[in-house]
Amino acid sequence: MNKAFIICGSPGSGKTTHGKKLAQELGAAFLDIDLSTERLVKLALTESGMDKDDRDSEYFKRTYRETIYQTIFDIARENLLWTDVVIVGPFTRELRIEAWPEILECDLKSKIEIHYVYCKIDERYQRLIQRKSKRDEAKLKDWKKFNDYFGEELPPTFEHIFIDTSSK
Repeated sequence: MNKAFIICGSPGSGKTTHGKKLAQELGAAFLDIDLSTERLVKLALTESGMDKDDRDSEYFKRTYRETIYQTIFDIARENLLWTDVVIVGPFTRELRIEAWPEILECDLKSKIEIHYVYCKIDERYQRLIQRKSKRDEAKLKDWKKFNDYFGEELPPTFEHIFIDTSSK
């Protein structure tokens, strides 16, 4: 049976870097939530009269979040038929659901391993500045409000592998 590796954490924590490295080591498929849905999301937001780079508004979360997440899991489920899959996304709400690992195993029909990627807040801020992504502009503009959404950024209470990408 193939395995799904879920890489989650805050924006700028190092999820994509960790996920790519893990996928390469395992010879696994790599599915990044942003890369997999970016073009469609930009088109949908533009056609809705919204900012194509919005990923933080209530409108975006209410209208697109669940569909994006289900799409990435649909793609993963198909790939798990023949290979391991590394799935990268924030999964902010899901990290607070105690039964999420069991729900995922049932949904994906696969064993899973969750990697929680963490980085100190000041370092994440610098990383977002350095990557110069349009999608990060709203986050950086109101950094406090953005971080309030993530709460205390406590690791999940369920079993996971903790990855600290902060500079030592």
